[in-house]
Amino acid sequence: MTAFTAVLDACVLYPAPIRDLLLQLATAGLFRARWTDHIHEEWIAGVLRDRADLTREQLERTRVLMNTSAGDSLVSGHDYLIPTINLPDQDDRHVVAAAIHARADAIVTYNLRDFPSEALERHHVEAIHPDDFLTYQLDLDEPSVLVAVQRCRTRLVNPPVEIEAYLNRLESLQLPKFVSRLRQYASIL
Repeated sequence: MTAFTAVLDACVLYPAPIRDLLLQLATAGLFRARWTDHIHEEWIAGVLRDRADLTREQLERTRVLMNTSAGDSLVSGHDYLIPTINLPDQDDRHVVAAAIHARADAIVTYNLRDFPSEALERHHVEAIHPDDFLTYQLDLDEPSVLVAVQRCRTRLVNPPVEIEAYLNRLESLQLPKFVSRLRQYASIL
């Protein structure tokens, strides 16, 4: 398994297509995914706010599956670091504390402005947009990423999702560079 470790912020764990893809890449050994119970609570709260058709029980099952499938993904014991961290949004300090405690290389997040490099570099952590992170993964191990994308798409069976619709969905989730690269492989995905 790779030594590269990334804390996944709540905003990349919801919506589900990104969560699914990141977990597929982590279980394939491309990187080590980490998160906390607090991060779980944030993404679950977002889903419950936006999706009346889903229940907490269903999302708790997803939480358990995530914690089990990604192996040693749950970070704890980092709360003592929170008061030492200064960020534009103080509510995000727990994410950086988890990254420091887990000795993560990166935080994968859409909210780059909430994690300025000057606040992270002293901890040897960087914030990476999911489009860049996924594109880097593709650069590092193209065959494994293509297999992961194919698995994610083909698991969608009710209803089945054609590749173009799947790529359009990923693109709508602010992943234009990654999707642009994937389009050249659409016939095998």
